Amino acid sequence: MEINESIESQTPKKRIDTRKLVLLSIFLALVILLQSLGSYIKIGATSVSLVLIPIVLGGVLLGPLAGAFLGFAFGLITLVAGVIGVDPFTAILFAAHPVLTSFLCLLKGLFAGLISATIYKALARKHPYAAIFSASAAAPLVNTGLFIIGALLMSDTLSKNFVAEGSTVVYFLFIVCAGVNFLIEFGLNMVVSPGLYSLARIYKSKRY
Repeated sequence: MEINESIESQTPKKRIDTRKLVLLSIFLALVILLQSLGSYIKIGATSVSLVLIPIVLGGVLLGPLAGAFLGFAFGLITLVAGVIGVDPFTAILFAAHPVLTSFLCLLKGLFAGLISATIYKALARKHPYAAIFSASAAAPLVNTGLFIIGALLMSDTLSKNFVAEGSTVVYFLFIVCAGVNFLIEFGLNMVVSPGLYSLARIYKSKRY
């Protein structure tokens, strides 16, 4: 009798853990797919990060650690694409600054997922709509912000390979490189925010 009760008491927890693992696997697959395809969708020198949407959703539904994991996966795929030459921009940076480029790729994705999920978690109980919109806005802001900071540390390579004569590294990064890409990423994330919130409510209502 006691053994049966023990098994029954563990079943809901195991079911929840299994659901989380399945969801995390789905989000990871989406990250891999979208980032792999996104490597071929370029505006200017860099690709558009459609992958931020599943990163935010994964962090919202599964927590900050899941968001960080998915963001790290995004960065790892970006780095690998640069190393093997699929992403020429990252490839050039990696050839000149391998350690800094590696840290930049991995950390900007990780922190984009971690910070957006943490913001959602902090605001969700009292301000659910504000939480999902803030999380969706935070991911592209953090991703692009850290990219610009890291890229400025490699301004010598940017000047040599990408900056047109008479222009500056700052102009290249803010306008040519990250400007339009950021607006697209930010707009996509904000447009899908209501959908993310609805999915989060459905998921949470079925957890128990």
